Amino acid sequence: MPKVVTPNYIKSLLVPNSKSPQGRKVWSIDLETVWLPFLTATNAMGDTSIPYDALGSPIRLAYDKDGGVKFGKTGRPVTRVAKPISDSVSLIRQNFVATIQQYAEQVATDRQEDFAKQVALSQQAGEPITAHDKAELDKAIQLQLEEAMRQASEQPQAETQAETQAEAPEREAVAVG
Repeated sequence: MPKVVTPNYIKSLLVPNSKSPQGRKVWSIDLETVWLPFLTATNAMGDTSIPYDALGSPIRLAYDKDGGVKFGKTGRPVTRVAKPISDSVSLIRQNFVATIQQYAEQVATDRQEDFAKQVALSQQAGEPITAHDKAELDKAIQLQLEEAMRQASEQPQAETQAETQAEAPEREAVAVG
């Protein structure tokens, strides 16, 4: 059986990184500190040809179909990421997913016993959690049903009381004396 070695680019995805970007996100990744430098580097290497205006002005105003500036519900202008950048990120995302799937499939094929063991251990470890969640969900649903039944039984009583009060003749106040 050939030995499968985890590539460094996969290992690097699994290592915690203390940097926490704070800017505009594209696919939950910071535009300014990650995507722009990366895409500029891919342009420099000749791997992409993202237009300079997209890299120089990556955030643009969004426009309505009539050509006017688009505003959100809060009254703020809506912005969007330049199309060449968002298209590149979409392509990278699709390739990322395909690479992860390919890697998992390769490991599952080349190391079937180890992979099957991991699946079995994971399922076994998850069973108590799944059972607990099911029991808690069943309890919560039962409480909701009981509350709905209680409310339903109180509603006709309230309606009957209102009807009885509406039908009862009003009594006149009589002065005693």
